[in-house]
Formats: sequence, C-alpha cells, structure tokens
Amino acid sequence: MSSRRDFLRQGLALSALAAPLAFAKDGKERAATADAAPADLAPPPDLFDAQSLDLDFWIKPRTLSLVRPQSGEKTRVLYWKDGEIVDAAYQELCHILRDVQGKEAAAMDPKLLETLWGTQAYIARFGIEQPLEVLSGYRTLDTNNRLIEQGIPAARQSLHCKAKAADVRIAKLTSDVLGGLVRSFRQGGVGFYYREGPKGGWIHADTGLQRTWKG
Repeated sequence: MSSRRDFLRQGLALSALAAPLAFAKDGKERAATADAAPADLAPPPDLFDAQSLDLDFWIKPRTLSLVRPQSGEKTRVLYWKDGEIVDAAYQELCHILRDVQGKEAAAMDPKLLETLWGTQAYIARFGIEQPLEVLSGYRTLDTNNRLIEQGIPAARQSLHCKAKAADVRIAKLTSDVLGGLVRSFRQGGVGFYYREGPKGGWIHADTGLQRTWKG
C-alpha cells in the first residue's frame, strides 16, 4: 500500500503535467470559440459540449464532490487552486477512488480528476449540482481479474489498474448525455454502459487514447 510520502511524491510529479493541461494547450481556442448560453435558459442535453468553455472556466479553483456508494463515503474538496494541486485534498480523492474490495489506494492521474471536475462544474452552470457517483476507481490486478471471472465488464489491460480510469454516473443525467459531455473534453476513452433499473447505467472515463464503445 502506498505511503503518504509516496502519494505526495507521485501527486506532485503528476500535477506538473496536469495543471497546464486544460488551458495552456487549448485556452486560446476555447476562448475564441466560447458561446455562452443565456443565464436563464438551460440548453437541451444534447448540446452539452466542453469545447464551448472559455479560459476563465479552466483557471478558477476546482472543487470536486464525490460519492462512493460501495463504502458509503462522501467528500467535497477544493483540490486545485492557483495552478497547483492541493496535496491533502489530492490524497483524500485518491482514498475515495481506491480499490474498496482490495483495500488499496494509488496516485490517481490528475488528468482524470480534471475531467471529473470539468464534467461536474460544467453541468453546475445549468443548475445541475450533483455529486459524481463513483462505481469504480483504482483497481488492483486481483480485483480486476476477479471481476473478469465473474463476467463483469472489465478489460484485462484495464486502465483502472493504472489509476487512470473511473466508472461514474450523475443523478438526472442519462448515460448518453453524461457520456457525450465526458467525450467532449477529449481527454481519453469513454465507455457507455446501459442498464435497466432506477439507477440506470454508467460511464467509463479514462485518460488513455481517445475512443468510445458501448457495453
């Protein structure tokens, strides 16, 4: 199991890559193409598109709200401000995104946290303020193999095992709407998982190659 010192070392190394990611590379393009909707008019769900965001959105402090149904945990933390990751908050996010079954945590990819935060912050602009339900975050190889044996959707080379993926859902958003929004960030792969029932399906988000699939 990673120690606190390991988390700090790995987190700081990763934050150097993630901090400028959203705005240094595409900031000018986003600012030039921004097309804000009237404050009193929420767009149809199929128009949720992260590429319409302006630079101000990406440089503001980032607070992420997560719920982990499997363990009953909740957290809401300011994890990024002034261009830097807040170490204590980052550790807390790594903990809630841990492998609950395997009882092991890992240093999560800040690029993934950026996508999760961006998704949540984007829909909040239209009055939808809901925590992200995390169904799966980091996974140990043992946990991943056990899921495969049980017939649960899991890739043998899963990015969950590299702390670069999460399965999430948001109340009031369908898998199509949530997945379309996550995909519009262009940060990696997006899997759409449709299920019947009151909770519905979920979305897999990762920081690997850009691709989409349905499961």
